[in-house]
Amino acid sequence: MYRKLILSLLITTWCAVVCSNISADDGLWPLYDLDRLPLDSLRAAGLELTPEEIFNPGQGALADAVVQLGGGSSSFVSPDGLIITNHHVAFGAVQKQSTVERNYIRDGFYAAARSEEVPAIGYKVRVTLAVEDVTERVLAAVNGRADGLKRQEAIEEISKQIIAEAEDGRDVRCKLAEMLGGMQYILYTYFEIRDVRIVYAPPEAIGGYGGDIDNWMWPRHAGDFSFVRAYVARDGSSAEYSEENVPYQSNRWLPFSTAGVKAGDLTMMIGFPGKTHRHACSFYIKDILNRRVPGHIRMAENIIAINDSAGALDSEVAIRLASRNSSLNNYLKKNYGFRVGLKRLNVLDKKQQSDKQLSEFINSCPELTNRYGPVLKQLDSLYREKALTGDKDYVLEWLVWASDMMEWACDLHKWAIEREKPDSDREPGFQERDVRLTQEKLRNLQINLVPAVDRTVLKYLLVRALELPEGQKIDAIEQIVEGTSGEERERRLDDYLEAMYEKTAMDEIEARLKMFEMSASEIEQLDDPMIRLAVALRPVLDEVSQREKTFEGALNRISPYYIRAMAELSQKPLYPDANSTMRINFGAIAGFSPRDAVTYRYQTGLLGVMEKETGEDPFTVPDELKQVFEAGDFGDYVDPIINDVPVNFCASNSGTNGNSGSPVVNGRGELIGLDFDTDFEGVSADYMYDPQLSRAIVVDVRYVLFLVDKVYHLDELLGELTIH
Repeated sequence: MYRKLILSLLITTWCAVVCSNISADDGLWPLYDLDRLPLDSLRAAGLELTPEEIFNPGQGALADAVVQLGGGSSSFVSPDGLIITNHHVAFGAVQKQSTVERNYIRDGFYAAARSEEVPAIGYKVRVTLAVEDVTERVLAAVNGRADGLKRQEAIEEISKQIIAEAEDGRDVRCKLAEMLGGMQYILYTYFEIRDVRIVYAPPEAIGGYGGDIDNWMWPRHAGDFSFVRAYVARDGSSAEYSEENVPYQSNRWLPFSTAGVKAGDLTMMIGFPGKTHRHACSFYIKDILNRRVPGHIRMAENIIAINDSAGALDSEVAIRLASRNSSLNNYLKKNYGFRVGLKRLNVLDKKQQSDKQLSEFINSCPELTNRYGPVLKQLDSLYREKALTGDKDYVLEWLVWASDMMEWACDLHKWAIEREKPDSDREPGFQERDVRLTQEKLRNLQINLVPAVDRTVLKYLLVRALELPEGQKIDAIEQIVEGTSGEERERRLDDYLEAMYEKTAMDEIEARLKMFEMSASEIEQLDDPMIRLAVALRPVLDEVSQREKTFEGALNRISPYYIRAMAELSQKPLYPDANSTMRINFGAIAGFSPRDAVTYRYQTGLLGVMEKETGEDPFTVPDELKQVFEAGDFGDYVDPIINDVPVNFCASNSGTNGNSGSPVVNGRGELIGLDFDTDFEGVSADYMYDPQLSRAIVVDVRYVLFLVDKVYHLDELLGELTIH
C-alpha cells in the first residue's frame, strides 16, 4: 500500500512540476504509467495520441512498432518485418558478413530482392507482448530477509520461478526487471525473433561519418541508419534462419514524416535505455569517479592500442576486430565524457550535499528517524566494504570479458558445474532456457576470433592482475610467475602464454561444443592449459559472485528506503533508472550552449558534410553523394528553414546506451528521426541530468530518404516505406 502511495506521489509531482516545461523532462518513463501523465500539457505541446494509442501491448499501439535489436533499439517500418535502426547497432552484423574481398563495412550492402538478404549473425529482435507487475509476489518471497546473500538468493529463486511459469509451453522469452531499487518488480514477456537479415547498410563513409572524432559530439553529420528484416516460420513461430521462413507480420509500423522539424516541436523517443544511475547515492558516485571511470579509460585505451597494432599489419584482422574496436572506442570516449562532465557539474559534491540534506531531513522528526534513520550509514558501510576488494573484482571482470578464449573457458567450466544441478537451482544464465543461445555463441565466436590478438590482450590483463595490491592478489595468477621478477617474470609469462595458446583447443568450434556437453569432472581432467587456468580461477570467480550477490541483496534492502526518503524530501519525481526495458521520453527540438560564447543550432545540413571532408578517413564523402550535391539534385528533401538537405538534429530528450536506434516521433506518432548519440557535454546525464546541456543527437529521416532515393536509388526499399 505504501509503495503504491509513493509511486502515485512521484507521478503526480512530475505532472505538476516538470511537464509544464516539456523540454526540461529528464524522465525515462515506463510505458505502463502513461495513464498518469499530464495529457493536457502534452496535448498543448503537440501530442495527438491517447495513452492507449501509444501503449497497449499486442493491440497495434505505437509502441508495438518499437522493438529491441541486439544491444539497441529499432522499429518496424513496414508490415513485412522491415526494421530501421542505427548503422552502428547493425554494424556487428555487417562486419560478420564482411571480408577483404567483400567489404560491406567500407562499401555498404543492399539486397534489392529478399532472396539477397543475408543473415544478421547473432542478432535477435524482441517484440513486447505483455507487461505485468509481480511486485507483491517477489516481496512475499523475500519475506523480510535482511541478510544480503539470502535476500538476493530468494529474489533469484522467485524470479526464475516466475519466468519459468511465464515461458512454459509458450514461444516467448521473459525478463523480470527490478524498479526503483527493489520497490517494484515488472515481468516483461517478449516474442523473440531469431532469423534477422540485413537489407541495407550504407557505406561507412556515410553511416559512420566522422568516426571516433565526431563520436559523442555536436554538430554531427552522420547517416547513422540501417535496415534489417525479421523472419519467422510459416506458422508464425520463432525459428532459426531458413529459406522457408517468411517475413514477420507486424501489427504496427511507423510512417516516415517529411514535414520536417522546427525549434520547440514536441519529440517522443521510445526505446530500451540500458543503464542509468540518477538515483545513486554519493558513495556510489565517489567510486565511479575515483576508480571505475579512470579504470575503464586505462583498460580501453590499452586494448584498443593492441587491436589497432594488429589491424595495421593485416587488413583481414582489422575487419575481424572492427566490431570489438568500435564498441571499445565508443565506450572509451563516453568515459572521457563522464570524466569531464562529472567534474564540470560537480556531481559528487552535489550528491554529497544532497545526502547531507537528506540526513538532516531524516533527523528532523522522530517519525522520519524511525522510518529511515540508518539508511545513509548503511549505504556508506556497504560501499566501504565493497571497496576493500574493488581492484581485484574489477580486474577479474575484464579478464573474463576482454579475452574471448578465457571468457569461454571459464563459462564452459561453469556450465559443466551448473548442469549437475536441477534446472531451477542453477545460476541465471546457465539454465536449459539458455542452452540454445550459448551453443550459438560458441559457434559464432569463431567469426571474429584472432588467437594472436587474444593472447596479447590476455597477457595485458594478467600483467594488470599481477599489479594488484597486497591483500587483493589472485593466487592462480601469482603462481604462473612465482619466484620471478623483472625480465625473468616477463619471460615466464610469455612462455606460459605461448604454451597455452599452442596447446589449447579453445580456438576450435567443435572442441568448444564438445566441452559444452562435458561434466565438471571431465572438463577438469582435460589436458588443456586454458581450461586448467579457468578451473584454477573458479574459486575466486565464485568468491566474487557470492560477494556481489551479498552486496546486491543488501543494496536491494536499503535502496527503497533511500528512494522513499528522497521522494519525501524533494517532492520531485523519481522515475525508475534505466534497465534495458522499454521507456518513453518527452522532449523538444532544441539547440544548446555548451560553453561561453558558443551556441549550437538544432539542425545540421548536407553542406556541413561537405565542409568537413578532408579526403581521409573518417571524413571522406562517397562519390555518389558528391555528384548529387554538385548537381544540386535534392528533390523535395530541402528543409526551408536551413535551405539545405537536413542531416542530423538535436532535441532535449534524454537517453543512454541502448537507446541507439530508438525512433523519435512527432505528436502524431510519425517517424522524424533515429536517436544515435548524446552530446559530449551531456553524457554525464547517466548520473545527473542537466537540461541545459543534455541533448539527444538524431539522424533526420529526411536524410535517410534522400540517400535511399536521390543518392543510391534503392527503389525497392523506398517503395516499401510509408511516407507522409
